[in-house]
Parts: sequence; C-alpha cells; structure tokens
Amino acid sequence: MKDITILGIESSCDETAAAVVVNGRDVRSNIISSQIDIHRMYGGVVPEIASRKHIENIDPVVRQALETAGMTFNDIDAIAVTYGPGLVGALLVGVAHAKALAYALNKPLIGVHHIEGHISANFIQYKELEPPFICMVVSGGHTHLIKMTGYGEYEIIGKTRDDAAGEAFDKVARALELEYPGGPKIDKLAKTGDPHAIEFPRAKVENAYYDFSFSGVKSAVLNYINSCRMKGVEPDKADIAASFQNCLVDSIVTRTIAAAKEYGLSKVALAGGVAANSGLREGMKNACDKENIELYYPAPVLCTDNAAMIACAGYYEYIKGKRSGLSLNAVPNLKLGEA
Repeated sequence: MKDITILGIESSCDETAAAVVVNGRDVRSNIISSQIDIHRMYGGVVPEIASRKHIENIDPVVRQALETAGMTFNDIDAIAVTYGPGLVGALLVGVAHAKALAYALNKPLIGVHHIEGHISANFIQYKELEPPFICMVVSGGHTHLIKMTGYGEYEIIGKTRDDAAGEAFDKVARALELEYPGGPKIDKLAKTGDPHAIEFPRAKVENAYYDFSFSGVKSAVLNYINSCRMKGVEPDKADIAASFQNCLVDSIVTRTIAAAKEYGLSKVALAGGVAANSGLREGMKNACDKENIELYYPAPVLCTDNAAMIACAGYYEYIKGKRSGLSLNAVPNLKLGEA
C-alpha cells in the first residue's frame, strides 16, 4: 500500500503551525511558531494581532515543515487545514493558504475540526491506540466528554454549560495576578499549596450528570479572594491554586471514569491544552489504575495547538474519501459533529 503524506496547517488561535505526517502517525516534521510573548503584555490573545502574525509566519512555517521533513510539495498527497472552531481572522489565514496551495498544486484539500485534531494527537503518541475509547477533551474553549466509536466517529456524552476548563484556569490565574498563559502558572503554583485548604464547590448539572459547569467555582475563587482582602488578610495564592485545580480535576476525573464504566470501555484518553496539566494527569492516572483502565495522553507539545494532530485527523478523513472544495471557509463556531 502506498504511503500517504499529509501536509497539515493549523492557525486557529495564536500558534502558526505546519507539519508533515506520513500514514497518519509518522510525524516527519511539526513546526510551531508561538505568539505567547507578543500577547503576554495584553494578558491574553488579541485577535487582530494574532491574525497579522499568522500572515507573516504562515509561508515560512510551511516551508520549514517541508524542509525539516526532507520533502517538497511534490511529495504531498493532500493538504489538511483547521477550519474551525477558533478566531475567525486567524482561521482565515490558514484556510486561505491551504486553499491556495491545493489549487496551485492540484492536491486534495481536507478541512479538519480543531477538536478532532486534539483527539487525534493521541494516535500520534500511541501508535497502538485504536477506537473505541472515552476521550476527555479539555482546552481553553472546550470541555467535551466523548465516546470515540471509530476514526472521526464519536458521540458527545457531556460538555460544559458555561466556561471551558481552560477558560476557568485563565480567569482564576488573572485573579491571582499570574502571568499569561495562566493554566501552566496555576499548575506550577498548585504544587506548593494544599489542595484541601479551601473547599470550592463542585457543580452538578441537574438531569445531565456528564455535563460540566465551571462558572460557579470561578466565581467562588473570586469571592474568596475579595473576602480575604476585605478582612485585611492576604490570600494564600498557592493554597487557592491547589484547591481550585483539585476541584476541577475531581469534577473531570469522576465523570470520565463513570462514563468509561457505564459504556464498558477500558481505555480513556485526554486531549487539549489542559491535558498537559500535571494535576489532571496524576488524578486521572490514579483513578484509571484503581479501575484497571488504560490511560492515554499526548506529550505536552501535542497537547498545545499544533499541525501534526491536524495532519493525523486529515489522514483518516482522506482515506475515508472526504474532500473539501475550494469553497471551504472558516467557521469560528464550528460544532463537533458538523465537520
């Protein structure tokens, strides 16, 4: 069987990324140009600045991906690109570049859902991993509990009703006056605090056990900080970070394990930026070991936005015969299941 080589392009937020992946799991290059240092001074991603930097970076990043892989455009069988969800201006840069390449090179174009990409990062990390399994997607914009039944085939079991897990991390980090990006800073600070110092609320959604709600715990943290300062007491940031992280981890882990047991699945995977959180990894590992469940999670570089995961997802769409026309457009609010 002929090898299939996919060029992946990702530009949904503030990373301009390109990768060359062979047969879905053999990563020949994975180039990421991050904008974190630029956006740090603003305390978060500024969409207009992100879009402009993508325009500057996309061509050099794609060329570097090919050069690192030791390939040319002639070696590429198809081009996979994130077309949603994400920041519309940022997405448009990647989609436009991919469409231009597909047209000029007469290569197939495959639009990829960003979250499908995150899930697919596990296939790169674990060559032996095959569906079905339960996947917990935790990122800045998404918190989805998913039953993977096949490649590109899934059932959404639960999702957040308000803030995503990563969004809650970032908002609490700002309240604690931690530098952007907040998630990794809370994770680091939490290691020096007591996770049981403060009992923050663990919200449950009535008649929807597998759904999440993180706005309440975020508000509880803000209220706790304000209450301390009104009493003239300086809040212990390490204890707050540890207790907050413990609350989120507990909510995520208990639902994920319950879903795996209910659906009779012995494999659980983590995906998304928050999957790099050490507290979540440790909590999920302990729970999975207790229940004899195999746990999978990507290396930190594959948890963040990258193009290797997009190329991997694109490969499985390609071999199923999916193609996107040159009318492909950015869809900033693309829902999982609409791809």
